[in-house]
Amino acid sequence: MEVNVYEQYFRAEGSFSGVQRNGALVMLISDSEAGFITYKAAVTFFPHKDEEDYAVSYDAFFEKELYQVKGRRSKKKEEEYLEHLHEVIDEMAKENNARVIWDEPLREERRG
Repeated sequence: MEVNVYEQYFRAEGSFSGVQRNGALVMLISDSEAGFITYKAAVTFFPHKDEEDYAVSYDAFFEKELYQVKGRRSKKKEEEYLEHLHEVIDEMAKENNARVIWDEPLREERRG
């Protein structure tokens, strides 16, 4: 079962498929299946043309596996990954000529 442990929308900068992206959805994802737990950091950049536009497009979606082991979810591990999430997302964004503007959230964070 896949769960977004954390997700939040931020202003962003980038261009993908010829379209300017002004928003990003940042996520820490937990996936438990067949007795294994996997944690992934993910970001998707979307147009965000106005205050109502949260239509997330997946042509600019990037993820990095942080951890996979036999077991189950761990709140302690999740907090550890959240502490370093900005760094991991910044690395992925930079590799793709994009940027998440952390001090400009578009919505409050959600935790699952």
